[in-house]
Amino acid sequence: MKQHTVREAWLEDAVRHLEPVFSKAGYAIPPVRVSCGFPASSSPRTTLGQCWPRERSGGGVNEIFISPKLDDPVQLLDTLVHELCHAVDDCFSGHGEDFKGIAQTVGLEGPARMAHATEELMVRLMMISQELGPYPHQAIVFPPPRPSNASRNKAKCGQCGYEVTLLKKWATYGAPICPKDNIRMQEDIPETIENTTDFDSESLGSTKPKADEIRRAIS
Repeated sequence: MKQHTVREAWLEDAVRHLEPVFSKAGYAIPPVRVSCGFPASSSPRTTLGQCWPRERSGGGVNEIFISPKLDDPVQLLDTLVHELCHAVDDCFSGHGEDFKGIAQTVGLEGPARMAHATEELMVRLMMISQELGPYPHQAIVFPPPRPSNASRNKAKCGQCGYEVTLLKKWATYGAPICPKDNIRMQEDIPETIENTTDFDSESLGSTKPKADEIRRAIS
């Protein structure tokens, strides 16, 4: 059992140990750099790994980042296999059919975005983790999401159920008249809006660049 003192050294050694897994499936792992770090375009609370295409790297290699949330060696290896599948595909297909083919052949299962090791591959990863030794890192623990101070009032018609959101500055004037039943609507208890700073930017269509402008990192 080895004793690594640097996280990146452990991760680089892990890639070398995973090469036979990929070669047996008929794939060669391309040149990669693997580091411990948070994703750039996804929620750091939920994203465990991310792979960047070669064209986005100054070194012309696939850059892979494994979340500091992880410190369990087997889970790290499982996440690393997923990201290495993206590296083999150079992130061209995202979580599409080409990625699915690579992932399934290597030994991953489940929905593409959450593809994880099969029972057979998990046994192999456990053996590799024993050879690698402890991962020299203690997981970062996120605090629970903080609620925002923002709140919104709603008004609802007691007869037809018509509902509207009231801006705080207008709510002081009272509830509006229902346009259907011509009666005054009833105000609901203000609803707290949770802090949304941890959204996944890839899920917001308005923020996506055109496909021919930039190739995105894939988580």
